[in-house]
Amino acid sequence: MSDHGRGPIEAATAALVAWVTNAAGQPVPIGPPRACDDADGLTLWPLELRPARQTRSSGAVREPYRFTVRHLLCVTGPAGLPRLDRVLTAATSDGSYPLVLEAGDPPLWTAFGTAPRPALLIDVPAQVDHPTPAAPPVLRPLRLRHLDVRSLSGRVIGPEDQPLAAMRVELPGTGSATRTDPDGRFLLVGVPHDPEQPGPVRLRLTGRGLVLTADVDPGEDDIVIVCAPPTH
Repeated sequence: MSDHGRGPIEAATAALVAWVTNAAGQPVPIGPPRACDDADGLTLWPLELRPARQTRSSGAVREPYRFTVRHLLCVTGPAGLPRLDRVLTAATSDGSYPLVLEAGDPPLWTAFGTAPRPALLIDVPAQVDHPTPAAPPVLRPLRLRHLDVRSLSGRVIGPEDQPLAAMRVELPGTGSATRTDPDGRFLLVGVPHDPEQPGPVRLRLTGRGLVLTADVDPGEDDIVIVCAPPTH
C-alpha cells in the first residue's frame, strides 16, 4: 500500500488532484465527463492503466512493479477553459506531469455519452511496492570487512541531450541522495565500494513525473544517465 493506506492508483490520483487544484485555482472533482454537467469548471477521471518499463530485481529485494495511470482532465463549461489554460501552462512550465494532447478522439466521448470538449490526458507514474522478505538464516561464520566509500559524478539528460535539473538521484537503502543542478550535473557522495565484488551501482531517479532506476559503472569519471519520456 502507498501513503496513508492508499493503494497506488488512489494515491496517484490524489496527488494529481492536489496539483491540478493548485494550478487551476479551484477544487477539481473526480468523476467522468457527463452529458449534462452541473458544475462549470474542470473534472478529472482516471481513464486507464498503461505499462511502464520494469527494472530487474537483484538479490532478495524485489523491485516495485511500475505502471502509469492516465487521467482525463476536461472542462465542464465555459468557465473551465481559463482553468484548463492554467493547468496546461503549469504542466509545460515545471514539467511535473507529462501531457498528451490526444483527448479529441470521437470514440472516447461516444463511450462517455457526451459531446467532445477541450481536454488533456495526464500520465502519473505509480508503483506497487513489494514487502522485503525475511532474511535467510546465517549458515557460515560472519566476516567483517571495512568498505571504502567513493563519490559518483555525472549528468542526467533528456531527449536531444537536454540537461534535466532538480532530478533527485539517490542510492536506495542508504542516506546518499542529491539533486541535479541547472546543467543536469550531480555529485553523489558516500557510495560504498567493495573491491572484492566490483559491479554496477544501481541509482534511483525521481522527478518531472518520472521514477526510474539506472545501473551505472562506478569507474566512469563522467556518468551520463539518459531519461527517456514515457512512450504513449
